[in-house]
Amino acid sequence: MADENTKIQLVEESVSIAKERVVTGRVRISTSSNSVEELTHATLAGVRVEVTREPVDREVDAIPQLRVEGDTTIIPIVKEIVVVEKRLLLVEEIRIRQIATSEDVTIPVTLRKQTATVERIEE
Repeated sequence: MADENTKIQLVEESVSIAKERVVTGRVRISTSSNSVEELTHATLAGVRVEVTREPVDREVDAIPQLRVEGDTTIIPIVKEIVVVEKRLLLVEEIRIRQIATSEDVTIPVTLRKQTATVERIEE
């Protein structure tokens, strides 16, 4: 019968991995820029104002209010005149009319475009 204190020796293997960096090739990258003239189209919107003066020469009891009729703003102009009594005389009205305008324009612009060239270098 075997001895109860018999020892069995175990063997263990281990592995280790090492990495090595290896250059397999090289590349050269270059870029170039080109300027290209292109025509750009745009629509410019605006408002043109036309001012006219229309004589009225009419007596009024009170100062008329500024008013808007359609696309025309009417600004009353009054002056006081001295008679035996003081009265208001509507001298003129300034009429401001808004006229919408639109204009198509073509504007040359310079655009830059860049390209890249990749070239493999053999060793």
